[in-house]
Amino acid sequence: MAALPVSSWSLGWRTLWRDWRAGELRLLVIAVVLAVAALTAVGFFADRLQNGLNRDARALIGGDAVVASDNRPSDAFATRAAELGLRSVQTLGFPTMGRAPDDLGGAARLVALKVVAPGYPLRGVLRVASAPGAPDAPTQDIPAPGTAWVDQALLVALDLQVGQNLLLGDAALRIDRILVVEPDRGAGFMTFAPRVMIHDADLPATGLLQPASRVTWRLAVAGEDAAVRRWSDWAQAEIDQPEVRGMRLESLEGGRPEMQQTLERAEKFLNLVALLAALLSAVAVAIAARGFAQRHLDDCAMLRVLGLSQGVMARAYAFEFLVVGLVASALGVAIGYGVHHAFVVLLSGLVESALPPPSVWPVLLGLGMGLTLMVAFGLPPVLQLARVPPLRVIRRDVGQLKPATLAVLGLGIAGFAGLLLVASRDLVLGGIAVGGFAAAVAVFALVSWLSVRLLRVSVNETTAPRALVLATRQFSARPVFAVVQISALAVGLLALVLLVLLRTDLIASWRNATPPDAPDRFVINIQPEQGDAFRQTLAQAGVERYDWFPMIRGRLVTVNGQAVQPEQYATDRAQRLVEREFNLSHTAEKPAHNTVSAGRWTDDEADGLSVEDGLAEELGLQLGDRLGFDISGQIVERRITSLRKVDWGSMRVNFFVIFPVSSLPEVPVTYISAFRAPAGDLRFDNALVRQYPNITNVDMSQTIGQVQRVLGQVIRAVEFLFGFALAAGLVVLLATITATRGEREREFAVLRAVGAGSVLLRRVQRIELLGVGLLAGFLASVVAVVVGWALAKYAFQFSWQPPLLVPLAGSLAGGLLALGAGWWTLRGILRTPVVDTLRKASA
Repeated sequence: MAALPVSSWSLGWRTLWRDWRAGELRLLVIAVVLAVAALTAVGFFADRLQNGLNRDARALIGGDAVVASDNRPSDAFATRAAELGLRSVQTLGFPTMGRAPDDLGGAARLVALKVVAPGYPLRGVLRVASAPGAPDAPTQDIPAPGTAWVDQALLVALDLQVGQNLLLGDAALRIDRILVVEPDRGAGFMTFAPRVMIHDADLPATGLLQPASRVTWRLAVAGEDAAVRRWSDWAQAEIDQPEVRGMRLESLEGGRPEMQQTLERAEKFLNLVALLAALLSAVAVAIAARGFAQRHLDDCAMLRVLGLSQGVMARAYAFEFLVVGLVASALGVAIGYGVHHAFVVLLSGLVESALPPPSVWPVLLGLGMGLTLMVAFGLPPVLQLARVPPLRVIRRDVGQLKPATLAVLGLGIAGFAGLLLVASRDLVLGGIAVGGFAAAVAVFALVSWLSVRLLRVSVNETTAPRALVLATRQFSARPVFAVVQISALAVGLLALVLLVLLRTDLIASWRNATPPDAPDRFVINIQPEQGDAFRQTLAQAGVERYDWFPMIRGRLVTVNGQAVQPEQYATDRAQRLVEREFNLSHTAEKPAHNTVSAGRWTDDEADGLSVEDGLAEELGLQLGDRLGFDISGQIVERRITSLRKVDWGSMRVNFFVIFPVSSLPEVPVTYISAFRAPAGDLRFDNALVRQYPNITNVDMSQTIGQVQRVLGQVIRAVEFLFGFALAAGLVVLLATITATRGEREREFAVLRAVGAGSVLLRRVQRIELLGVGLLAGFLASVVAVVVGWALAKYAFQFSWQPPLLVPLAGSLAGGLLALGAGWWTLRGILRTPVVDTLRKASA
């Protein structure tokens, strides 16, 4: 017989139109659209947020690049900037005492003085208010000569008002405005003291700048990116000269560590939800594509009888699926672009102004993901339709679909996994999510197969209810199909359970890492003889919970007996660490908010040291190393016996190095306390400083508030994206149940033909669905707990204790979801006439 004169392209268009009108492609399109929309929504937002943060990073350091120095920078830096067409401005800051005039009480407070010049700030905007509680507004001005701008906290501490004088050294400056936002304030410890900003013309009159003053000079430059890079390279070369000390080129990394950690976790949470949606969609596409191919077997056999070649059929179906994948991907990209605007609204305030437009990268990623889903998981079963033998027209037992070859399946999964790792932007997060799902599929398949084998021998057909016997026979008669069904359903439920844990327990753990009641006051320089009285003062003010640790100032001078020199270390941070003094402490019991990551903490270990693992990594320290510290002229040596993981975003008292002993009588100590100030008591700080004038009281409330606001915004965004992944999970459930519809129709038709009633068959259907759902839910919950623990520990880096009732709750939820989805998709089976079903089965 001659081949039909039909081109693969025209046949592809016809089958596409027919299948679209018949609803055959509905689940495929929904699955691809959900996956692409979830990924691109996060991708668009992450892309714009990263671009915005890079832009605002310049505001956080006050320019495009900044040289910070302990001494006044050479004029050569500003001269070189001018030669390259860059603007520059120099500021300086140092701690000093601010005082109220004697006739206004004469109170004194440690302040962070900042001296600015015209042109400041080069990047970012100052915001000021005219009075306490008044609305703030942006300004391009700086303090006029003879005036000072101050933090509102200083007015409370010194009992002053706007318009009154502030004494700084030998000068009296009129308080003119209240500082609300200072873009380049940074996160150094002294920056948490109340800020005072003055004009550089007033500095000589104060008499505060002396040769021994601890001043930080900052020269900021701004201009074209290429010129800034050339200046930065030149400046770094100058700084690297052997004779240059105490000078560094600053970047965002050292500016806002607590915000960076929060934003990094935020992006990881959003990426995780998007990855789960994509993984679920891949399962849905694979199941829906196999069901699509199963329903087209007979049509393809008839086309083969009429003479259509395998090549034409293969190209037609490939064309159809590629067009569907491209259209669905484009629709998903469009939806993702629209949805990401909701993230922009929910997460407004993370950057200083409007976000820049996104790049083309999220579009390419979305299109690539959608086409990969269709090619990797949709095409393999569909392309088998081209190999359907013509004999299937008269023999329905031939030409059945076969599992995809390992080569095809492996290639598709590898491509899909690679795209997911790229989309995750984090190898640890992507590896745990993708690897966890891959391992879960193998576990589900093995346990499902063992369960089917066990089911065959565990049900006594003579004593068990008739419905249970029939359900067991049906289930065990097709073990391969049962394994596929349980595994697919378990994968869908795994993502859903993981999403619920993410929505509740993981986010709760994240929130608890920086809780709303975190300490907002850090008090240092408490003398040992003041300890009892100070703690009694806190108790009288209603402060019940607080951190209380001894604090020791020491410089690292030896490692394993060898003298430490900054030149030994390659990174700027490591060099700065060994140049300055550490805040050390001692305590016999491990701080509850620290976890031991290596070694062992032993109470009252006389020769032990516990080191923060980040410091150990930066300085190349290992367990067993002996460290020597110069503490007030004494060399104290100890051996590293444990490494601790410290969450610096927790706003608790933390130390790089702790001696695990109850006392160190040979070294001088002061004490540090962290607590939450009594709510509503605006004069608490002032009273505390008056009672203990030697202490330094650091107000962290604004920083805590900013972190909490960002945290709340991110959680709302995660919950918003949660809906996409939930929808993808429901699509998987529907696809899994729908895939069994044809098989169930034939089985139930035969049972009805031999006399089984509708009531009995409904019970059989419910028992089978309930059993599959319970088993799948239990497996999914157990694996979800393991994956969730790994994500919390290794990706998000906070502690999480999984609830013990998750497997039970997951089993019940799986059973109920399987029953509900099964009733919805299979509700018409028992109403279909037996004759119609049998004719269709024998046609």
